[in-house]
Amino acid sequence: MSDPTTSVPATPVPTPGPVAVAPETFLIPHLVPAQPGTFLPVNSLVIRADEPVIVDTGAPIHRETWLEQVFSLVDPEDVRWVFLSHDDGDHRGGLQTVLRECPNATLVTNWFSVERMVLEEELPLDRMIWRERQESFDAGDRILHLVQPPVFDGPTTRGLFDPSTGVLWAVDAFAALADGSGPWLEDVPGDLYDQTFRDLNSFVSPWHQWLDPERYRAHARQLQAYGARVVASAHGPVHTRPETINDAYDRVIAMAGEPPSATPGQAVLDEILAAAKAPVPA
Repeated sequence: MSDPTTSVPATPVPTPGPVAVAPETFLIPHLVPAQPGTFLPVNSLVIRADEPVIVDTGAPIHRETWLEQVFSLVDPEDVRWVFLSHDDGDHRGGLQTVLRECPNATLVTNWFSVERMVLEEELPLDRMIWRERQESFDAGDRILHLVQPPVFDGPTTRGLFDPSTGVLWAVDAFAALADGSGPWLEDVPGDLYDQTFRDLNSFVSPWHQWLDPERYRAHARQLQAYGARVVASAHGPVHTRPETINDAYDRVIAMAGEPPSATPGQAVLDEILAAAKAPVPA
């Protein structure tokens, strides 16, 4: 599969607005051009709990539209929690702005994320709490639980499960390209989903080749047992049907002990550079 974020033929990027995925729970969707006619989703969430929660803060390239979408749903003064799943740039692009604009917000993170982030930016230790997997925090009308997604690309990653709505924030797990027609799995052509799901989940977790299949299956099934009714991913479609949620778990479980997908190499870079130099048709 071509590198999902560096294909050159320019594709207009749709700019969808917030999407309700469950009661008072909204996907904040953005798209990055990938293969011609396809896009890599870059999503986050807003939960309008009694104490509103922002779940991840988008990518730097989307900061302005991300802020517009988020603050169209919740007043900055009302935000009480900012859950940061991990410290990768595409999940904390708006973090400093949110902390500045939301004076009543507390950052939910973990020690290792802070240790990594403070190498780049100052963070207010007195405005955060540290939570690990299998811990939780209270958003007023619901308890939100931190979980370990079955696929992740960094040691600080924590997902989030809301039992009150059944929504699971799977972070980087269950990624797949989209065609821009909508955020739901049903909007993604089946062949595109089949082609890109395995590659993207392998790219983000090449360590699956060293996993013991039985131990990994037990880990994934433990999260699956939470019984999520909606699964939202930072880089994939939203799942709302039990059969497709179960299928997504089966697909990542099947990767245990298998060789990783090959990532694009020099030949792809040469194609990109050649395409960039090609004359534009009149």
